[in-house]
Amino acid sequence: MSTATVGRPPEGDWLGTPYLRFERHGPLARCVVDRPDARNAMTPAMYFGVRYASNHVDLDDSLAGLLITGAGDVFIPGGDMGGWGDLPRLLYMDLTPFDALRQARKPVVAAVNGICQGGGLVIAMLCDVAVASDRATFRVPELYRGIADTHYAHILSRQIGPARARDLMLTGRTLTAAEAVDWGLIARLVPHDGLLAAATEVLEAACRTAPAARADIKRTFDEYYGLYDRIGMVGSLRGPEAAEGYAAFKERRSPAWVHPDLRAEGRL
Repeated sequence: MSTATVGRPPEGDWLGTPYLRFERHGPLARCVVDRPDARNAMTPAMYFGVRYASNHVDLDDSLAGLLITGAGDVFIPGGDMGGWGDLPRLLYMDLTPFDALRQARKPVVAAVNGICQGGGLVIAMLCDVAVASDRATFRVPELYRGIADTHYAHILSRQIGPARARDLMLTGRTLTAAEAVDWGLIARLVPHDGLLAAATEVLEAACRTAPAARADIKRTFDEYYGLYDRIGMVGSLRGPEAAEGYAAFKERRSPAWVHPDLRAEGRL
């Protein structure tokens, strides 16, 4: 693929990056995250591409809904830690897809095929329905990276309640797909080999609902989620703890703020 093609902004079914595919399956669109060399870690262009895919479906009369999934054994693990300097700019430039998914006119379903954390878990929560493979796992590691992700704290507490949100954020524990469904983090659990078929069936059902009535319901959910402390999150991303969290991640060690007796082998 030529450099000119790789650098071309989104247009039509091209999502602006070779690491996302926009597929048409009859009246349904599919956005596939496919960056195997980096385990589907998201660049700014990839985050914007997901946002564009949702908006693109909304504006295309030949399409009824969107399914988001990943390739291989990873759904979306969050942002590429190699592009740390991009993170504050992501918020300033509104590249992330989160608001677009909350406000999408047409149904959006996540088919969570594997590892789901960071921005990937936010995407899964904010899709209209999230269907997970029985191999999927879920984690919120931001506090181990020195990031005060106020968006996560805001959305999680509304999704699963404050007690469980604190548990996920403060311990960094990994949830199985069965636990994620039990906690209300996602909606459905299916055998891995039947994931795409099951998620497509859910999307087809959602696409049969009345558009105007559906929009009213989605507006109610959007109001329930409300706004988060964006100023605080941007400040955290520019602060010393985030810088140390990034360095520790790259160096595969515990951050300096961890008591010496509590430091673990490898990255947290």
